[in-house]
Amino acid sequence: MGSSIMDSLFQRSLEDLIKGIRLNLITESTFISKSTDDIRREIKSTDLHTKSIALQKLTYLSALYGLDMSWAAFHVVELMSSSAFAHKKIAYHAAAHSFHAETDVSLLATHQLRKDLNSANPFEVILALHCLSIIATPHLARELTPEIFTLLASSKPSIRKKAVAVILRVFSQYPDAARVCFKRLVENLESSDPQTLSAAMCVLCELAMKDPKSYLPLAPEFYRILVDSRNNWVLIKVVKIFGKLAPLEPRLAMRVVEPICEHMRKTGAKSLMFECVRTVVTSLVEYESAVKLALGKIRELLVDDDPNLKYLGLQALKVVAPKHLWAVLENKEVVIKSLSDADPNIKLESLRILMMMVSESNVAEISRVLVNYTIKSDPEFCNEILGSILSTCSRNVYEIIEDFDWYVSLLGEMSRIPHCQKGEEIEHQLIDIGMRVKDARLQLVRVGRDLLIDPALLGNPFLHGVLSAAAWVSGQYVEFSKNPFEIMEALLQPRISLLPPSVRAVYVQSAFKVLVFCLHSYLLYRETLACSPSSPDKFVSESTYLGSDSVIVAADCQQDEVFNPRASNESFEDPSTEDVEDITVNHAQTPYSASIGKDGFTHEAIGNLLSLTEMALGPLSGSREVEIQERARNVLGLIELIKQELPGLVNKEGNFGRGDEKFPKIIELMHDAFSRELGPISANAQERVPIPDGLILKENLGDLDMICGNVQPPTSSSFSFGILHSGEKVGLPQSKGESSEGSTESTSLLAEHRKLHGLYYLPSEKNDMSNDYPPANDPKLQDNLNDDAKDLVKLTKQSLLRKKKPDHTKSRPVVVKLDEGDEVPIAAKKLVLKEDLLSGAVRDVLLGNEAVSTSQTNLTDKLSSKRKGKKKLSTHHSSGPKEVLGDVGNPNMGNPSSGRSKHHDHRKERQHSSPRKDRAREENGHKDKQKSSHRHNRHKSRQRVDGSNDVVTQTPVIPDFLL
Repeated sequence: MGSSIMDSLFQRSLEDLIKGIRLNLITESTFISKSTDDIRREIKSTDLHTKSIALQKLTYLSALYGLDMSWAAFHVVELMSSSAFAHKKIAYHAAAHSFHAETDVSLLATHQLRKDLNSANPFEVILALHCLSIIATPHLARELTPEIFTLLASSKPSIRKKAVAVILRVFSQYPDAARVCFKRLVENLESSDPQTLSAAMCVLCELAMKDPKSYLPLAPEFYRILVDSRNNWVLIKVVKIFGKLAPLEPRLAMRVVEPICEHMRKTGAKSLMFECVRTVVTSLVEYESAVKLALGKIRELLVDDDPNLKYLGLQALKVVAPKHLWAVLENKEVVIKSLSDADPNIKLESLRILMMMVSESNVAEISRVLVNYTIKSDPEFCNEILGSILSTCSRNVYEIIEDFDWYVSLLGEMSRIPHCQKGEEIEHQLIDIGMRVKDARLQLVRVGRDLLIDPALLGNPFLHGVLSAAAWVSGQYVEFSKNPFEIMEALLQPRISLLPPSVRAVYVQSAFKVLVFCLHSYLLYRETLACSPSSPDKFVSESTYLGSDSVIVAADCQQDEVFNPRASNESFEDPSTEDVEDITVNHAQTPYSASIGKDGFTHEAIGNLLSLTEMALGPLSGSREVEIQERARNVLGLIELIKQELPGLVNKEGNFGRGDEKFPKIIELMHDAFSRELGPISANAQERVPIPDGLILKENLGDLDMICGNVQPPTSSSFSFGILHSGEKVGLPQSKGESSEGSTESTSLLAEHRKLHGLYYLPSEKNDMSNDYPPANDPKLQDNLNDDAKDLVKLTKQSLLRKKKPDHTKSRPVVVKLDEGDEVPIAAKKLVLKEDLLSGAVRDVLLGNEAVSTSQTNLTDKLSSKRKGKKKLSTHHSSGPKEVLGDVGNPNMGNPSSGRSKHHDHRKERQHSSPRKDRAREENGHKDKQKSSHRHNRHKSRQRVDGSNDVVTQTPVIPDFLL
């Protein structure tokens, strides 16, 4: 007792705690820790005032600093039982803040909550209702449903509106409560108190959003509120509900369209007007006059200076676009100007609307406008634009793309935009197009070559995936290349050490494919040359490049194949006039591609290629990265085989010997393996693979973490500029004594490569590139860009109009599609069981279904047993479900509330007379129990028969007088 007095005398209040925190900014954590220790001591006090102040301070610290206060849960329940309202308020606030579904002691609060819900003090009732709306669990909701049912009919509006608000939480935790309380909830729709009506509409709106079909029988009540109410908040909710109900019942839409349009014309509240507009453009699109009125209101929102209203107008326009694209075209100038708005949300909405207008006739024009716009946009919005273009163009397996050469060039140009971070999407589409569209592979190799020789991409980690895709397509479809030696040099350039291991592994594998292709072409060349010994020089000049005509082989050769490895690319001009003739460097510094590009697949060219490959991949054979090491050793193994079988080729000395038949067969087999067609794979392919019997992956791999816990993953810096692993060098390998000259040699090679390819950037005067976009780094581009939004509108004035589909001289390429679909399956979300039970309970009440759950029957018994002194309330509750059944059983019923309905039939009157007779028998001491029981059973059986006749189809019924 003495300690409690001392604690009370010297206890710090919440105000003292706040002042102490502000004074101890430097040692705040120490002060809070000391205060928490004091709170732990004070909260154990037997004095409720001391305990309440300690709990108040603990709640403050938990809310502000996130301190765990679960250890004080029992003290919270203990303080709830205090008779002082100030203590009770602190305890309920702490419970609402700290209690959750796993709080065990919440079960101990059931009795106190029930006691406070039945209190004569309205403030205690409101306090308990507020706490229950936050901490309600299935147990609390089940046990306190009788009290909530009683409070729904309270004479005090402040209590009734709180009870209506808490019923949503009770329904979500205990769906069977709807069988008891839902009718009382509907009765509150006729309340004269605007706050109670607003609360009831909010609850019904939330319920109807989840399963609108179950609430169709309430359409008459909603219609009455739509016509009679003047509360904007209530009207917003009822308009939302009709937006969900109208598509389910067309006759209902015909009846509500005029009141909704009337509200749209007369209301001055922008929120209500927007909700009416959204309902019209989503659920009432069949009514042209309503749609035109809604579009006029959307136009008012778009031209408003308030950015919030402008954003709402763009949202409404986005909803209209799928069915009324002409409405978007009428407002295209506003949409385009919104791309330059300062508000990022407005810019995003305008971009989404613009992408909804894209079709196969205007995709090129709109994409050109947007790609040019990314240059002057901030990085975030730039990537939003790029992502929108990529997702729109690839939709439904590129259904709007007619010219794939243009789209592949667009992907390459997007990769060079300075702020581009969409490397993964571009990588996926480059590979996907290569496997699906055969006619696009020629342009893919072109774009891939340009990407591989661009050094600006090597330093951008977001574009490493693009380089991986470029390397893959260049190796997989190397037969479409003008100069495979140039691709080989790009794949083996020294600066690929800047790339991550996964990308470098793709580079090495692609180099392997290119090497096999060059060796196979060289063998074909030798075989054909052996058949035409009279004019070898003429043959070499004709068969150097992709653009060469097919070589006519003498008939006496009798070979199945002739030397024309790139016959599919006859349309290209001779590249000897491009990037090769203008190279003026010393002979000792001549790059391999320059020296071998003029001679074709000769001894010298192949020998230089093998030497380059061996020097570049030699250091990688000792790499710590397994993928790189394995693939590099495969290539080096092939070169070693060539040295053994054809030493003259490596030494650039002579021709084939007679015993060289083994090597051509190996090259031919490898070429056939790499040339095999690769097609797209369905996203569902793995799911169709049967799991072998006895294979339990989780069980077999469950101990993997324990086994490999000490294994350190490889660091991503294995390709950094520091000391490299196992002799792996940046640049070409160095011999002993050349360490000081290594960096100079690497720099000179890089300089030669830059001279060869024009600083690695694409020349802007290429006639063979069908690309309407100027290079991203062209300085002329930024001079021509105008920041004024009016110029952007001019650019899109023609492109946004619907055009006739142009007559293409070349038909659209064939795009491979899989029969089972190419989209990644989206797992259907399982319906939550509680929502199913709630919808079923509401449907049973509104349709008059007699099937009442056992838990609801037990709940009714418990309710009547706890109301011994309130017989009238008990009888009203026990007859509640019967009244609901009787009310909704009549399809001509306009109001679900039985007490206020003007439409009654004789069967309902008989059902109401039975409870009155039961009350009379109870007041007379329950005389003649056997007769009463017999009559009750007969009444129940008759009611089941009537119920089965009333509910046959289990379909919501709307009274005919409304429709």
